[in-house]
Amino acid sequence: MAASPYDDAFYARELARGRHREIVGGRWDETGEAQMIALRTAGLLPGHALLDIGAGSLRLGCKAVPYLEPGHYWATDASRAILLAGHAAELADPSRLDPAQLIEDARFDFPGVPDTITHAIAFAVFPHLPMAMLRRAMTGLRRFSRLERFLFTVFLAPDAVTAARPFRQPDGVVTHDIRPPYHLLEADVHGFAAQTGWIATREAMRLPRGQVLFTAVPA
Repeated sequence: MAASPYDDAFYARELARGRHREIVGGRWDETGEAQMIALRTAGLLPGHALLDIGAGSLRLGCKAVPYLEPGHYWATDASRAILLAGHAAELADPSRLDPAQLIEDARFDFPGVPDTITHAIAFAVFPHLPMAMLRRAMTGLRRFSRLERFLFTVFLAPDAVTAARPFRQPDGVVTHDIRPPYHLLEADVHGFAAQTGWIATREAMRLPRGQVLFTAVPA
C-alpha cells in the first residue's frame, strides 16, 4: 500500500507517543461498536471466523475477540507494530488472541490467514487508498471458500462531475478522487464487485464521518 499516507516512520513516531488509538482516527468506542453492530446484523455468530482487514490497534478487535470463540479472530494491517500495540493495551483478556493471528499485510495477500474465514470487514481502509486497492482486496478474498460476507466502507461522490473535484461529505470530511481521503462512485463499487466475483449491496446504516457501508457476497 505504497500510496497510503501512513509509513513506518509515522507509525514509529505515533506509537512511541502512546497514540495507538489516535492513529486509527479517533471515535474509538463509537466506531468499534458500529462495526460490531454491522457484523452481527450481517449474521456474525461466536462460532464464525472473522478477518479484520486494516485492523489497526484493534478498535474492533477489543470487542470482537470477547464475542468470538477463541482463535476465531484474525487481523491484518500494513503495520504489525500497531496490531501488537492494540494487543498489549486494548484486550481485556489478551490470552484469547494469539499474537500469531495478527499479520502484517500491505498488499491484501492475506498471508497465513486460514481458509476457515467466514466473515471479513475492512472499515475505514479504502478511503486512504487508491480505488484499485479495493479491487485487489476483493480479488484476494476470493480464495476463502467459506467466506459468506465481506463488509467494507468507502466515501462516495454522487456523480462523475462532482467526483472530479473536492467533495464535502455529510459529516464535513472533504474527500478527493486523486488523493486521500478518497471518494469513488457507487458504480465503481459495483463494477469492481462484478469483476472479482462478488455482488455488492449498499447498506442504509449511518456510519461515522459519512462513510458508506457495503456488504459483498460471492456471486
